[in-house]
Amino acid sequence: MPIASIDEISRKLGTEIGVSPWIEIDQAMIDRFADVTGDAQFIHVDPEAAARTPFGGTVAHGFLTLSLLTRMGAGVMLVPAGATMALNYGLERIRFITPVRSGRRVRGRFTLAAFEEKQDGQWRLVHDVLVEIEGEQRPALRAEWIALILS
Repeated sequence: MPIASIDEISRKLGTEIGVSPWIEIDQAMIDRFADVTGDAQFIHVDPEAAARTPFGGTVAHGFLTLSLLTRMGAGVMLVPAGATMALNYGLERIRFITPVRSGRRVRGRFTLAAFEEKQDGQWRLVHDVLVEIEGEQRPALRAEWIALILS
């Protein structure tokens, strides 16, 4: 995560702070996620059956796409200088808008929506995140991601 001063982060409030690199969600990733979560619904893991659906093939789990926010945000989300730890505090207003078909690439677009010092050495950051699908008009998901940063 990029390091910035408190003033630098405050000046970014309400602006897009960055866009992550593209990440390919291939069938192997989808299958591994299904194994870990126990969610082996055919639309995720059975290409033949999924081909007969309106999706035309397998699609990633919504929660797989959501879980990639950590990877997407690592090079984008700003951290105050002197921070020792970043913690996920939660998510609000998560919407899975468009399924991500196997083999497609996604990336995260991050806007700093809120930044406040909760107590001495503890900051709360809220990012509006839009996950785009390469070549698609509509995004995969939109979420409000809350993080706590400790120093």
